[in-house]
Parts: sequence; C-alpha cells; structure tokens
Amino acid sequence: MADFLVLGAGMVGVSAALALQAQGHAVTLIDRKEPGRETSFGNAGIIQAEAAEPYALPRDPMMLLRFALGRTNDVTWSMGGVTEMLPALWRYFRNSAPARHAEISHTYVQLTERSTRDHAPLIEAAGMEGLISRNGMGILYRDQAGYEDAVADAERVARTYGTRFRAVDGDEYVLEDPALRKAPAGVIHWRDCWSCASPGGLTAGYADLLVRRGGRVLIGDAASLRQAGSGWQVQTAEGTVTAEQAVIALGPWSPRLLARFGYRIPMIYKRGYHGHFAAPHSPVRPFLDAANGIVAAPMTGGLRLATGAALVTRKSGANPRQLERGRAGISDLIEVGERVDEPQWFGTRPCLPDMLPLVGAAPRHAGLWMNFGHGHQGFTLGPTTGALLAEMVAGRVPDEFSTLLPQTRLQR
Repeated sequence: MADFLVLGAGMVGVSAALALQAQGHAVTLIDRKEPGRETSFGNAGIIQAEAAEPYALPRDPMMLLRFALGRTNDVTWSMGGVTEMLPALWRYFRNSAPARHAEISHTYVQLTERSTRDHAPLIEAAGMEGLISRNGMGILYRDQAGYEDAVADAERVARTYGTRFRAVDGDEYVLEDPALRKAPAGVIHWRDCWSCASPGGLTAGYADLLVRRGGRVLIGDAASLRQAGSGWQVQTAEGTVTAEQAVIALGPWSPRLLARFGYRIPMIYKRGYHGHFAAPHSPVRPFLDAANGIVAAPMTGGLRLATGAALVTRKSGANPRQLERGRAGISDLIEVGERVDEPQWFGTRPCLPDMLPLVGAAPRHAGLWMNFGHGHQGFTLGPTTGALLAEMVAGRVPDEFSTLLPQTRLQR
C-alpha cells in the first residue's frame, strides 16, 4: 500500500481520502483551511441524484440574448470574466449541442445515480444522519406554460434515465408545504434527491471520520507541491510532509497548480453566493424558484438562499446582486425574514467545458492524480468520484468511466 497526500479538503478531496484509506493506503489530507470551509461550505446542500444531465450552455438565441441583456437572474456576467474564459466557454457551447450533450449525459447519469448510495455509508459511519433529509427537492414554476414545458421535459428525463418525479399542481403543493405564502402554477418534485442542513458540517464530519480511521488532516499550502525523488512533498504547519503519491482535488484552484507541471486545463468559473435569513417557517424541502434563479434551502444557520452563476474574473470582489435580486423575487413565495448578520460568502463552481469531472492519473507525472472539475455537483459526486479514483489507483478503470481520464482529455 502507498502513502498519499490529498490536496483539497472539500467534499471531493475528503471523500477521495476516505476511499483511498478504505483501500489500505495511508492518507494525509491537506488544505489551507479546515475541511469544508470553501466551496463545499456554501452550496445548497442537495445531493442531486436527479441530475441525470449536466447543465448545458443554452443555445437558443433568445435565451442567450436575455443573458446578455441581464434579463434573467440565473446568470450574470462581466466583460472581463467572459473575455477571460472565452476559449473554455466556446468549447462549452460546442459540447452543449444536443447530440454531444446526450453523449456526455450517458456518462454523467451513471455518476449521479450512484450519489446517494455512495454517500449513505459515510453519513452513517460519520454519525451525520441528523443533518440529512430524504424528501427530494422541488422546482417551482410561476406560469402555466413554463410548468407544462417542465412537465414534458421531466417526462423525457424519466423515460430516458429512469429518474423519478412528481408533477404537482400549485394549489395542492401549498397544502403540502405551509411555508409557501401563495400557490405557484406547479411544482416538479424530484423524489430521489437528499438534502443536508449543513454541507460544510457534513464535509467536516467526513474528515473527522478519516482521522478516527487513522488518517491525518493538516493545514498546508498546496502551491508548495514539489516532486521529491520518486514521490511528492508539501509544506504544512507541521513542516514538510512527503508521500509516494499525491491527489489534486482543489476544485477551481487545480488548473493554476497544475500549470506549473505543464498541464493546460480550460475551466469555466461559475461564482455563486448565499445568505442566511431568519425565516419564521422552513419549507418542507429545498426548492428552486425557477423564475428568479434562487434556491431556498433549510439550514442549521437559517433559511439559505443560494444563487445561480456569475461569470466574473477570479479577482473580482464580492457583488451579491444576484442574491439581492433573488431575495426580492422570492419574497412573495415565502417569508424570508431578516438577513442573518454574517460575512458575505461566495465560492466558485469549477466547470470543465465537457461538463464531466477529471478523474485519474496525470499523464506525464508518476504518482500524481487528478480529481476535480465537478461543476455544480462536487457536493453530490464527491464520494462517487472518490471511489472511482481508488479503483483507478488499484489499476481498475471501469469502461463506462474511461471518458473521465486525464490522458484522453488534456493538452499541453
């Protein structure tokens, strides 16, 4: 068995560390912060087993025009951000063509359909059951035409992938969820999702499990990664740590580190914001207000409102206008309450142009592994890609997941 350094203590890195540890490897998990304090801290907390298809870039000219003119709250952008990401966005656009997107979805659904099964034993072993609800998620539509289109698309998804849903009339749904102040036109209830009342807490709980099983969690600087003889070393608060092998699980920070080793990895950086509110009543399950591009999710810290994507430069300061617009828009559906006094959080979803995570061995560096690029689904897919990585380390590459491998996807 080998020694491993796993760089990145979000859901993806922590889960990879646990999977490698379960195979008998000695694992040290390293991050600049405590586990679960970056992107894994701030998402909507939904384990999206319903996500059979990754989020494609819209190709409808009218929808793209609405994005360009700022007429939707789902996506905002800056000229600097779009310019910086233009090559990756162009590849994303091409991969979103219907035939190519269907091909990608064939792999993607095989990941997401495993998600709750792969989380389940870790939730139990970590003693985190109290954070988990198995009541699905809702998507609320305000106009009848939009709801009917959504039902037709949900039926297509169910036929194609077997994903379970309910189509619920708005008046009926209000009786089911008394937190709603008025009836939407209708709701798609995706039944197989789970939700977590503290995504950062669950990630930290998994890291505690790693330590209880004999692993180490250290504060360190991933940027200090160097080859050391036939292995790898990193500087930590406890000094230099070395191991035979290293895993890059740094989410949006991965391309910058790997550029030092000659890898060019195009990435779309989708920034998201959240805020907590002292809502007097919590919804029965998390829901997306489709018209306003905002998710409302009950959390231990209050009702969390989480935004869509902002395409801005990595160096841009906080600008939570999507959150503010979303709060204003959703307030007729649910009583949001006063904002909880806390620093404004934002994080970045690391999206690769082909919408699939990058999992496997670095093509030109022995003992270096990659596990990042999960886009919107790092919290969902961490245990699944962690298990796949451990299989690959053992020399087993499942045929259905060969499209995830770096050797077939990276250029110098």
